[in-house]
Amino acid sequence: MAKVYDFVELVGTSPLGWEQAVHNIVATASQDISNLRVAEVTRMDARIEEGKIVEYRVRVKLSFKYEAEPETL
Repeated sequence: MAKVYDFVELVGTSPLGWEQAVHNIVATASQDISNLRVAEVTRMDARIEEGKIVEYRVRVKLSFKYEAEPETL
């Protein structure tokens, strides 16, 4: 049986750090997307105000596996 995978690209934020921002993405996406497989961080940046980091941001590609219904003949 062939396996099919897809991905979505999401942006997450956290005032605590990049790792927490990734965690926020995975925790939120897993509520709506089943069979998550891989989280690939593709970009990291931070928002700065008055010389201090106030928000960490990450862009993540999340891959997931399609669970197809068995074919009926």
